[in-house]
Amino acid sequence: MNKSTIQISDATKMRLELLKAAGSMTYDKLIRALLSLIPEGDDGGKYTDEFKASLLESSLDVAEGRVISLDELKRRLSLD
Repeated sequence: MNKSTIQISDATKMRLELLKAAGSMTYDKLIRALLSLIPEGDDGGKYTDEFKASLLESSLDVAEGRVISLDELKRRLSLD
C-alpha cells in the first residue's frame, strides 16, 4: 500500500485520537470509517463526488451554525 502524508492541525489530530477505538485503530481505518458515513446515493441513483462534497459542506454549515431557518429568512425579508 502506498502511503502519503497529510497536514492537519493539532486540534484535529486530538479529535481524531479521541475517535480511535482503544488505540488499536489506524488513522487510515478511522478516515475510511468516517468517509463511509457519506451516503453513496439514493433511489434516484449514485451521487457524484461533487454532490457528496456539497453534502459534507452543508452538514458542516449546519453544525457550525451558518444556516438560518425558513421562518428566520421570512422574518428578515419581511415576508411574514
